Amino acid sequence: MESVKRPLSPHLQVYKPQLTSILSIIHRGTGVFLSLGSLLLTCWLVALATSEQAFGNIQQHYSTWYGKVILVGFIFSFYFHLCNGIRHLFWDAGQGLEISTTYKSGYAVIAVSIIMTAVTVVMGGVL
Repeated sequence: MESVKRPLSPHLQVYKPQLTSILSIIHRGTGVFLSLGSLLLTCWLVALATSEQAFGNIQQHYSTWYGKVILVGFIFSFYFHLCNGIRHLFWDAGQGLEISTTYKSGYAVIAVSIIMTAVTVVMGGVL
């Protein structure tokens, strides 16, 4: 069988990332982070149900700087994944698929996620 010379797909080093591709990658990453964060939430709830000492031990870790960074990351991941998921629901309905609308909704997802994270962190007294 004779091999045919076909062009290769653009490699990530050649392809210029667009907002939609970056948001897609972040959406997948936040989904993974939410899954891992769910395990931490479960540990916290189990410690709460177990004993005061167990809860104090886990709360000690969650109140450190790295615990707060993970919590803020979890909050941002939740809001970003939620907002971007709603955006995808509109796409599934066939709305907002024009390039200009896609970019506007992408920037809106980023802005709303950051604003909602900041409001939650301030009102929740995380920091």
